[in-house]
Amino acid sequence: MSPSDPQHVVAVVGGAVSGSVAAEILADHGVEVVVLEQNARPYGKIEDGLPRWHVHQRRKEYERIDARLRKEGVHFVPRTKLGEDVSWEELTQGWGLSAVLLANGAWRDRPFLGGERDALVGKGLVYQNPLIYWFNHKNEQSYDGPQYEIPDGTIVFGGGLASIDVLKVCQLEVYGRALEERGLEAPMLEMEKKGIPAVCERQGIDPQELGVSGTLLLYRRRKQDMPLAQPVPNATPEQMAKTLAARAKLLEIAQRKYLFRIQDKTLPLDLAIEGDRVRGVKTVRTEVEGRKATPIEGSEETLECELVISSIGSVPEKIPGINMKGETYTFSDWDLGIYEGAEGVFGVGNVVTGQGNIRASLLHSKKVTQFLTENYLGGATGAAAAAAVEKHLEARAPLPPEKVEELRERVRKLQERVSYSGYDAWISQVTPSDLE
Repeated sequence: MSPSDPQHVVAVVGGAVSGSVAAEILADHGVEVVVLEQNARPYGKIEDGLPRWHVHQRRKEYERIDARLRKEGVHFVPRTKLGEDVSWEELTQGWGLSAVLLANGAWRDRPFLGGERDALVGKGLVYQNPLIYWFNHKNEQSYDGPQYEIPDGTIVFGGGLASIDVLKVCQLEVYGRALEERGLEAPMLEMEKKGIPAVCERQGIDPQELGVSGTLLLYRRRKQDMPLAQPVPNATPEQMAKTLAARAKLLEIAQRKYLFRIQDKTLPLDLAIEGDRVRGVKTVRTEVEGRKATPIEGSEETLECELVISSIGSVPEKIPGINMKGETYTFSDWDLGIYEGAEGVFGVGNVVTGQGNIRASLLHSKKVTQFLTENYLGGATGAAAAAAVEKHLEARAPLPPEKVEELRERVRKLQERVSYSGYDAWISQVTPSDLE
């Protein structure tokens, strides 16, 4: 395409899987694409939410994202956050773009107890997203974020696959520390792959000899209701029974390998506080009927612990100017991700669904690959988003050359602001030498 030809320019907010897939497809169709990425590296929850024991899957996906973002016609702009470095009004109204595609994920944890106790974050209350980020980056010399010490007897509220990831992190940390205190090896990757009992057995010790009580998961409904496997749409009673059996099997394997505890039919009422720290959690048991969990009067109790981790889901970040209904952005068409508040704005992936939980494997590499394909590697949703944007562009006139050059100049200034000089050079510069 000649620089003097009219063409469309689309901004994609978020450079991870879905965003990079959409950017590649649009660029292949002659659309110039500006990818605004809030982080230094574009890998999103593949890097910061998928636990680091998925070494090979993570690296493979990094390579795929790199290949998409270095394509001709794609302009990568790192360390540029929507709502801070570029306002919503500026992007959607001031730039004069052909379209905007939101692929910025769900990075905000759903508020625990309605957010009423968030003053205790870092004082015995921790959310899932920062915990997994810490676990993934804590061994890097350049890491300067929050540090966490996982005590034995930590309590986790949740129930999905993301909560299993959190439980695994806690158990690997606690048992790893207990083994090291006895002068024994505590290889994280081996413990995750083979299970804690197998690593202990190899070193001639019974896990019970380590004196670990284990992390406790509290779930509001029954164990068989935990969404570890999903039924097919309009499932028959027989199909639902198979789903329940699959859930039970997954949970049994996970408990056997990682030795965590579960108490179902339990709701949190409040945190137990002593001074300015969490010392436990006040709970009530529930009676479960279908999806409804009703508190049972007189069943309240306080469970002592030093750390409570909330793993009850992730939602999109609040950005000034973006319309929200509850915890999600407003979309007039949820299947196509058509944003309700401005013309030519689309969403894709977790920013639409409000589901940012990382779904890790419980079994073997086949199960890992299945979960990655279904839940992380959103190529299909990225492609669908690109198709929706392309349909929108068909009804719009391409931008004149002078407008395209004006947008390119905006991009150059944003890139110069962070000393960006090309994709490969930048990725090399911002990748820690000790990245696992």
